[in-house]
Amino acid sequence: MPEWMKPYVLSALLVLSVLYLGVQALTGQYGLLTGDERAATLAKREATYLRLTEERQDLELRVRYLQTDHLSRDLLEERARVLLGYADPADHVIRVSLATPVATQAAPSL
Repeated sequence: MPEWMKPYVLSALLVLSVLYLGVQALTGQYGLLTGDERAATLAKREATYLRLTEERQDLELRVRYLQTDHLSRDLLEERARVLLGYADPADHVIRVSLATPVATQAAPSL
């Protein structure tokens, strides 16, 4: 490095540092230009939080009704029928076959 450039090295490093920090302040993860993206992410996470909160409240209510001191007969009967595969005589049951369908015959080629 030439001798006449040595006093400017520190100034050049400082200018480059300020330039880098300025670019990051505008376009970085928390920069000024990424506000819309952060707002969209926040809205998505708040919706997920509300959904999970409602699901948790539903599960807590079901657990409370299945405990012995607050036993809900209807919920217990429903869970037993689901787990054992039984149906109430008053229920309408639609049977669905899970077997793969038989392949249809193709028309003979000419």
